Amino acid sequence: MSISNRYDFVLLFDVKDGNPNGDPDAGNLPRLDAETGRGLVTDVSLKRKVRNYVAMKHGYARPFDIYIKERAVLGRSHAQAFKELDIALGEDVAVPIPSDMVEQLGELALPEGLEMATEEDGSVSLMVSGVLDKKEVQQWIKENELPNKVKTFLNKILKDVKARKPTREESDRGRDKMCETFFDIRTFGAVLSLKSAPNCGQVRGPVQLTFARSVDPIVTSEHSITRMAVATEAEAEKQQGDNRTMGRKFTVPYGLYMAHGFVSSFLAKQTKFSDEDLELLWGALGSMFEHDRSAARGEMNTRGLYIFKHDSELGNAPAHKLFDLIEVKRSNGNDTPPRSFSDYSVMAPHGGPVQGFTGVTFIQKVG
Repeated sequence: MSISNRYDFVLLFDVKDGNPNGDPDAGNLPRLDAETGRGLVTDVSLKRKVRNYVAMKHGYARPFDIYIKERAVLGRSHAQAFKELDIALGEDVAVPIPSDMVEQLGELALPEGLEMATEEDGSVSLMVSGVLDKKEVQQWIKENELPNKVKTFLNKILKDVKARKPTREESDRGRDKMCETFFDIRTFGAVLSLKSAPNCGQVRGPVQLTFARSVDPIVTSEHSITRMAVATEAEAEKQQGDNRTMGRKFTVPYGLYMAHGFVSSFLAKQTKFSDEDLELLWGALGSMFEHDRSAARGEMNTRGLYIFKHDSELGNAPAHKLFDLIEVKRSNGNDTPPRSFSDYSVMAPHGGPVQGFTGVTFIQKVG
């Protein structure tokens, strides 16, 4: 049974001598707001850690499997869902491409459902999706001036292949099956309309997270590091046996970050997000950093998880007014830069009904 209350929450976490969320487009520098100097951690990064915690705890077992997992081929999950629902669609096939046609096909922007792939023996095949829209491809062939050989090749494929897209009703059933199977779809939602897989539509998740922003501006420390080895013989010859590799590492000496979150009971009804799912989410937010240690994130910890539960589904107070009740202040003044959580004090309501906000209950999970 899905949840029947609205929730708003504040997540407080910190990092010490680490990089909480590097930006790959900026040499993996810690993300920050260029105008204020405050650090940022994306919602995507936080959701990844929740997914990893749930996967570790439940081992990808249903109904707590994870859809967005490392090295996953997402289309396989779609196909499996339709198979379990006994909805027969077409099968994916690989059609060898004649060698004199590979270059010509390679220059074309192929329509959805057609994709070129190189096999292990070096030959090239045309991968034809089992949910290929034949009419769409036929229209594409008509609208493009293709060499006769290519046109004949594609028309023969369309004639031989057995492909069928799911109906609207079948897509809805597929979406419900995906929500039933995968915790992260049930929680955060997902775009399930892939090009070469059965279409399951789109899911708006009941749980949404904002970017986390540091309470104070952060400073990025840059460190030179040395690896006492090289990767190739050519590098070894170039260095005449010195065999060293220089690199750089970026860290934040200390940063305390705050993110806001929202849980909608109305969207929970659509995905069947339950009270059990909610408790698992709270557990993940409280413990996810304990199992995410790395050289870049040796000391990241959840310092506070503050939850506001509304008595109604619509809610009893604006979220931003509730968030303002969580006050984080420097306890050592602004004369020295913060270097630990003890340099801050956190003010929060007492557990139970929130004074001045009828119908709102405060729950402190961590902190």
